Amino acid sequence: MNRKIFIPLFVLLLATISGSKLFAQKDHKPADTAIVSDNLEKEEEDIIEDIIKKRVPPQKDKVEYFSQVTKYGFKNLFSGFSYNTSLPYTSQVNPYAESFMQDYLKAHGASLVKMKGWAQPYFNLIESILVQYGLPRELKYVAVIESNLKTAATSGVGAGGPWQFMPYTARDYGLTVNNYIDERRDYYKSTHAAARYLLTLYRQLHDWLLVFAAYNGGPGRVYSAMKKSGSRNFWNLQYYLPQESRNYVKKFIATHYIMEGSDKLNTQPSLSGITDKSGFQPNPGPYTDPFATNKPKLNDQENADVEILAVSGKFNSLVIAKNLSMDITVFNKYNPNFDMMLSSNGNYDMRLPADKMSLFVSNKYQILNECVQLMLGDEPIISPVKNTAPKKTKTTKQKV
Repeated sequence: MNRKIFIPLFVLLLATISGSKLFAQKDHKPADTAIVSDNLEKEEEDIIEDIIKKRVPPQKDKVEYFSQVTKYGFKNLFSGFSYNTSLPYTSQVNPYAESFMQDYLKAHGASLVKMKGWAQPYFNLIESILVQYGLPRELKYVAVIESNLKTAATSGVGAGGPWQFMPYTARDYGLTVNNYIDERRDYYKSTHAAARYLLTLYRQLHDWLLVFAAYNGGPGRVYSAMKKSGSRNFWNLQYYLPQESRNYVKKFIATHYIMEGSDKLNTQPSLSGITDKSGFQPNPGPYTDPFATNKPKLNDQENADVEILAVSGKFNSLVIAKNLSMDITVFNKYNPNFDMMLSSNGNYDMRLPADKMSLFVSNKYQILNECVQLMLGDEPIISPVKNTAPKKTKTTKQKV
């Protein structure tokens, strides 16, 4: 080859290679990484599509993989993609987050701290369902923002239940809503529907902060903010969102901070000045609930009809109440801090009206089976014990 021709060709080739490298560096996405990323994203979308279509959690062999995929949705909130309880909160949360949630903490911090005690059974229930879908457990705080975990919550526009579904959205995700049945208020079914809906939003946005904004204001507004800002990063596009949606994300971060991080910090700049009527302020160290009392406040008639049973094992107050057709608030009146005390002590002197106690004892194995199944997200445990109704004995402790 002519030397004069060879040299320009060599320079052109070198420039082409250099340009390709610069382009890859600029996009932070080399060609081989892009192929791997696209393949993973396609696999992720296929799994989500299957879940939404069948309206059931993914198969167990996919849950572990999927839990790794969905945790990356917190890449713009936590430096390690998820919150590490062994590290100080402020060392791993996005620097934008602290100032972003200050005003919400001042207004609602005390009630959120108080919720840490009474809400534990609700959180246990929601988490047990979220993990079946490979979803981050932090998503349970969406129900806190939406309804304060209340099944009876109803918005002015007709959204209902702990996850505040509109009727048409609820039906789209498998819930029955008509003049006779409203499954939006069923904790179990509505949480399964919420998990599927959150997955649908995640499939579109791949970022949990954007998902929260979309849960509040709809994905269309998030896409509009992306287009106007030229970014998919919440912190860059936040001011192109409606204020309500922007504040919704702020509420989530503040709620997560209170529930997960406030009792593990050496310093608490965001919690200074937060007190409730008793003067309580959250302090570093192991959490203790100053509001807790284990003595039920029953009237004379209720005390006359009460029966006591010493229970142990993985019982869950919501499952018990459901099986006994009791309102959870009534069950909690008879058994304050049931889940927390049973979990920490291993046993609890459960109090129930005589008829409810008889029903519990005759179905205790089925109830325990459902509690364990809920906790593990596993197949039912078949009990060999035949259930029989016990003889009624007033205030006599029995052992399960």
